[in-house]
Amino acid sequence: MLRQISLGTLGISIGSVLTIIGFAAYAADNATLNLVGFFYGIPLLLGGLALKANELKPVPFSQPSTPQVLTLRTQQATPTQNKIRQDITRYCYGQDAHFDKALAFLGLGSTDDDMPIVTGLRETEIDGAYALILEFDSPSVPIEVWQQKQEKMTSFFSPGVEVKVTQADSDKIELTLIANQK
Repeated sequence: MLRQISLGTLGISIGSVLTIIGFAAYAADNATLNLVGFFYGIPLLLGGLALKANELKPVPFSQPSTPQVLTLRTQQATPTQNKIRQDITRYCYGQDAHFDKALAFLGLGSTDDDMPIVTGLRETEIDGAYALILEFDSPSVPIEVWQQKQEKMTSFFSPGVEVKVTQADSDKIELTLIANQK
């Protein structure tokens, strides 16, 4: 649950309330509340603004997961699949994009402008196995480059994960991580 709360928004909200209380206490000549507002409210407000400026929103699910797929997830999902799902569905701070370091390591985009962007994810069942599908907007990296890197991706996401790359649309790539049942 905490993953779905923006720390920037929380800091701005609490900091604003404490700062307003501090200014109101200053006007009412209440030294104790005045100090609370100035020593806690203003730093919280500034911290919240800084976090908000560097905030990376969670990647949404493109379709809801069915109860059968959720059961498969608890039974078959690998630690790698769970970590990826948890990491990209929470607020992040100080990153340019979700999955940016992994994509750079895999050689899928040399600059920030070329880097594919994760636009959605979904969970499904493929031949009785749990699969996590990452949907990318990839106008600068063609499907051929993704397919050339497929073997490297398989070793990167292993153990227990089979990787498939498909093109959903002209600039859309789907990276499917399938749990091996071996």
